Amino acid sequence: MEIRKGIAVSPGYAVGDAFLLDAEEVRVPRRQVRPEEVEGEVGRFRAARDACVAELTESIRSMQKKAGGVAEGIINAHVAMLLDPVMAKEIEEFIRRGKANAEYAVASSYRRKTKKLLVNANPRIEEFARNIIDTERQILHQLLGKKEETLSTLTRGVIVIAHDISPTQAALLDPKKVLALATDVGGKTSHTALLARERGIPAVVGLESITADVTGGDTVIVDGSTGQVMINPDDETLKIYQTLGKNFRSSQAESQSKYRSLPAETKDGVAVRVLANIEKPEEIPAMIDAGGKGIGLYRTEYLFFGKHGEFPSEAEHYDAYLKAVSQLGGREMTIRTLDAGADKVSLSDGQHERNPFLGCRGIRLCFERGDLFRPQLRAILRVSSRGKVKIMFPMVSTIDELRQAKQVLEETMEDLRREDHPFDEHIPVGIMVEVPAAAILADRFAPEVDFLSLGTNDLVQYTMAVDRGNERVAGLYQPSNPAVLRLIRNVIAEGSKHGKTVSMCGEMAGDPVFVTLLLGMGLNEFSVVPNVIPAVKQVIRSVTMKEAKELALKVIALHDPKSIYDLLADHARRVAPDLVP
Repeated sequence: MEIRKGIAVSPGYAVGDAFLLDAEEVRVPRRQVRPEEVEGEVGRFRAARDACVAELTESIRSMQKKAGGVAEGIINAHVAMLLDPVMAKEIEEFIRRGKANAEYAVASSYRRKTKKLLVNANPRIEEFARNIIDTERQILHQLLGKKEETLSTLTRGVIVIAHDISPTQAALLDPKKVLALATDVGGKTSHTALLARERGIPAVVGLESITADVTGGDTVIVDGSTGQVMINPDDETLKIYQTLGKNFRSSQAESQSKYRSLPAETKDGVAVRVLANIEKPEEIPAMIDAGGKGIGLYRTEYLFFGKHGEFPSEAEHYDAYLKAVSQLGGREMTIRTLDAGADKVSLSDGQHERNPFLGCRGIRLCFERGDLFRPQLRAILRVSSRGKVKIMFPMVSTIDELRQAKQVLEETMEDLRREDHPFDEHIPVGIMVEVPAAAILADRFAPEVDFLSLGTNDLVQYTMAVDRGNERVAGLYQPSNPAVLRLIRNVIAEGSKHGKTVSMCGEMAGDPVFVTLLLGMGLNEFSVVPNVIPAVKQVIRSVTMKEAKELALKVIALHDPKSIYDLLADHARRVAPDLVP
């Protein structure tokens, strides 16, 4: 038996036969075409592109029946890339100018764009470049008549082993066919990791050489809870993990069934609110079924996918938000205004930023793009007359930014008053606390907002100066670091002091290891992905507030992130052993 250690990104256990996903690059032929053949090559390119769009569009239609979430957003982004008019024009001009065959023009144009992106790129931009390479490969497969190997063609359950999994492949993961994933590369917030967690597929990434260590057909164990992969295990280990896997799946199903209908309150009767993070209105039924009390974070970036140079109108924003409000049955919904830039949807108009994570993103970009910001604000305000709606500004780092955002909001309100559009005159306004500056100055922000929402994914990243998608420094992405915990405690304390609600919508809020600590720090509103809601309720219902506060005091006295995490994990195992192996 051989054991490999990687990064655990999706919990659970799986045993099965290895299936090596082919990572061989497409070989591109290069040939000169006669002048009379040029337009035929242009036509071949267009036909191949349109065939790719048709396949992906069909995938989206299929997903919409299952609330596509992250997966649908990824595929929409690929459709947008395929239909990018600037890229299409460049490829067609390449064919005409160089009298080149379509395959060579596609490969050359996409690789040139990728190479330009990768100059001084960070790992998040590298992942975006992978999306472009994935798009190139799809078109080339159509042109060459090759059947691209996809995970959707599997006929039985297997352990998928790959150097990496392309975004479109990851978006089509089927838990019935893919028992687990193990890849050479990747980090905790890669597309592979996010989608594996969303689908409940155990996954380990960052294994470096797993594709070289495993042969197709080998028996493999993937331990998504500890990050271990075992190759050709002995009989005793095999039996242990088969039992672990069966028990884990059973306890997960039981937890989902039992806790979705129970209130989120501690053993001594303290009520806590558990809400959901969503990307599309289609996810709301899953939130309601899981027992969520509303939407704590409605990401609106998906509205900007697939617009092909155009952006959503006020009417499109309004229709999407109204569709969501209509399904909520009086539950509240917090809409985050456009959070573009860095690793999210790009609206940079081709401008290159050396470090987009520290550049024009979030509220900064909204100020630059009033043509995008104001129509969205108008739509949010208009729909606020139809239900309980809150508005939240992302990436606020200074008081001046908050005041400027509120000024734009007030100007928008005045426009609607003149036009006799009804809206909630007292719509609650809050900010995402996701940079250390905002967390440190929570005492200054709290009096000027109605609520604060901790976005821990970015807060940890910026506090620790570590890219959360970079496996080389994955060990430094530490929610249990004392610096991070002090910032969180400060925000909760200042919110309470000023009588303002503090919620948390980052991944930390949905991690059973941290739930009791957050309760003990005073957090009483958690916003998580819908399928995690029952697990968060389970932890909350397994402890008393006295116990949670005592745990928080112990943690604050510690200085080592590992000691803190071990203490929290041990406690979580005692109160919810089926959630934390």
